[in-house]
Amino acid sequence: CFVTAAVCSNIAGHGCIIGYPAILLPQLRQPGSQLTLTDEQGSWIASVLGITILVGNFMTPPLMERLGRKVAHFAVTLPIIAGWLATIFASSFEALLIGRILQGISFGMILPLGSVLVGEYTSPKNRGAFLMSVSWAQAFGIFFVHLIGSLISWKKTGMICLSFSIASLLMTLYAPESPSWLASKGKYDECKKVFRWLRGDEENDELEKMIQTKLVTELQVKKKITFNGIIEVVKKREFIIPIVLMIHANAMMQFAGGTTMAAYSTTIIGLIMGPDASAHFWMVALDAQRLISNTIAVYIIDKMKRRTMMFLTGGLCVVSHVAIAGYVYLKVNNLLHYDAVWIPAVLINLQFFSVATGMVPLPNVIAGEVFPLEYKGLGGSISVVSIAAFIFVTLKTFPGLIGSIHLHGTYLVYAVVLTYNLVVIWYLLPETKGKTLQEIEDEFKAKKGKDKDIEDVLETTKINDTNCTEDSKISETETLKEKE
Repeated sequence: CFVTAAVCSNIAGHGCIIGYPAILLPQLRQPGSQLTLTDEQGSWIASVLGITILVGNFMTPPLMERLGRKVAHFAVTLPIIAGWLATIFASSFEALLIGRILQGISFGMILPLGSVLVGEYTSPKNRGAFLMSVSWAQAFGIFFVHLIGSLISWKKTGMICLSFSIASLLMTLYAPESPSWLASKGKYDECKKVFRWLRGDEENDELEKMIQTKLVTELQVKKKITFNGIIEVVKKREFIIPIVLMIHANAMMQFAGGTTMAAYSTTIIGLIMGPDASAHFWMVALDAQRLISNTIAVYIIDKMKRRTMMFLTGGLCVVSHVAIAGYVYLKVNNLLHYDAVWIPAVLINLQFFSVATGMVPLPNVIAGEVFPLEYKGLGGSISVVSIAAFIFVTLKTFPGLIGSIHLHGTYLVYAVVLTYNLVVIWYLLPETKGKTLQEIEDEFKAKKGKDKDIEDVLETTKINDTNCTEDSKISETETLKEKE
């Protein structure tokens, strides 16, 4: 709980980043505002995260692979703190944009790191709930910034949101390094110590298997550091399938509406519920519902299969999008024989329930499970590139879509995109509930190719015992016996 809390505090701060435009832009449009923005400038403030995420994304993998997960987690907090400070003291559009750019860099850094940290720290029996808490923290950040921002100014809101990153920085000081990373670097004594501090003594079989696997993997990596070796890695089934899976899962996450609702909530609520509805009240109410739904999801993720949960919530999300599109179309064209405020309220709540229980948290859970340790950095980076692209596309094009095909057309397009992604995920996603990371990796591998790789290593190399303690040594003779 402690190590996950350090990650979640950081994620909550980044949730504040996502929801911040929804309270910033309306306040800047009010009469007497010291700083005013055009609609074009406002869309850049909301969508620039999608571009700058790419920068942070490529900074994290070398940090967490070479210096460790803990150092990378420290590094994440620096640009977000600088970004909040730039925003708090901003007096021009350029200063606000710089702040958002710094925050986007930090967001890009935490995306591949957060799920990796939680996935490597936690036990398979609790991993789903802990990974789900990452999405809960993001939802809490969005709820928090919307609630506080509806009561006080945008500058004071920024000062309060800064506290999440500072708290994460302090907790990370006392958090251990990832046992998987320690094993990959040959630090087996420290790996065992941290693993047992995190898990106790009940999962020693997983510990020993992890160490043995990393010994073989280390020999394989040493053979494949050339360009041709990298190309060979990229062609591997256990690398390609998770990448394609995560690209579609990330597209589904963005087009489900969670990001657009966080950034343009007052606009969307006004278009669905009408100008007479209190946009700020419904914004906070929907955020609270999302937070409650995320909390429910944390408890049911370890009781329900991943695939079952994915397609139940995905189907509900598609239905809610089509229903909202139909309702708005009929309302705009005066074709409704009966109308009341509870109808759009129910429809939006259905959408938010599906987003909070499945569309946003499940891709985060999957990202922490499907990438093999050997390719986590590269695979995570490619996955985050897709996240950045979809965030930018959805946030930048949303105002234009509303202006051209209206809200009902936009929601219908999103429903089509969601359906396509769910079909692809249906064919690619294995059931990962209750499985160790090594078991999931083995399931993605083509068995014949996997066995051949290990045979080649065992026949042509000798395992170096000098990096292991007596209780973790694996001699060449013992390894050959295990192979037989």
